[in-house]
Amino acid sequence: MSDFPADRELVLDRVLKAPRQAVWRCWTEGELLKQWFAPKPLKTPVAELDVRPGGKSLIVMELPDGNRMPNPGLYLEVVPGEKLIFTDAFANAWDPKDAEPLMVATLTFADEGEGLTRYIARVRHWTRAATQHHEEMGFHAGWGVCADQLEALAASLS
Repeated sequence: MSDFPADRELVLDRVLKAPRQAVWRCWTEGELLKQWFAPKPLKTPVAELDVRPGGKSLIVMELPDGNRMPNPGLYLEVVPGEKLIFTDAFANAWDPKDAEPLMVATLTFADEGEGLTRYIARVRHWTRAATQHHEEMGFHAGWGVCADQLEALAASLS
């Protein structure tokens, strides 16, 4: 991941007080993902996950006013317990979606001591403008709040 332009990547790097397997489960089991994925007061009523390379996902976030934001995606790489790479560039299998894609996300999970997990989310964008837009949408604040929610849920599973 060294040659990618830094101005097209957003990164969240945290040590979570939860075991790696529990953090992994929270990302790969739909019923768990629904509990932490959207920053409150948003909800996640739908989390359909086919966690395998080429598998689809559909995560729907719901705003307090009831409006829903569907987030279809496709898994590109899955290393159980260690790494997930997914993108929103495809709507179905390898068919590009109609709207402009926003990102490719690489999530890594590593043991950081007893009961701790190094959780790194690298989100790469096609353009600098898309990166800036994602940052202005609240990437760091939103993904940070979600990481806190992820940590709390994962800790409760152990």
